[in-house]
Amino acid sequence: MTSSINSDRENIDGFTRICSLEELRNYGGRRFIIDEVEIAIFKIEDNIYALSNTCPHQQTKMIYEGIIENGCIICPVHGWMFDLKTGNTPGGGRGLNSYETKIINSDVYAKISRTEIKW
Repeated sequence: MTSSINSDRENIDGFTRICSLEELRNYGGRRFIIDEVEIAIFKIEDNIYALSNTCPHQQTKMIYEGIIENGCIICPVHGWMFDLKTGNTPGGGRGLNSYETKIINSDVYAKISRTEIKW
């Protein structure tokens, strides 16, 4: 399931409301699009993680469907592994963008920033 959210909806101190906690399943991911930025939100016990949903290998947008293992998400298409907290590869290399999250009144908020490439 994909949800699109416009950034002028429910912003608090630069954080955008993504969904309610009840909309997330434990040890699972869900895809959202916020101002054209595609993110994957994961709930692991009491922790919420937000990462770019696009694998850098071949730009597939399926990270949210990945396998969660040892604090990492594994791309379901290519098997690349990324730390849920940082988005980095296990060796510390750059991988996915990671976004700060917080819970306000049982709602999940994330601070989403657009990365623009200037040629």
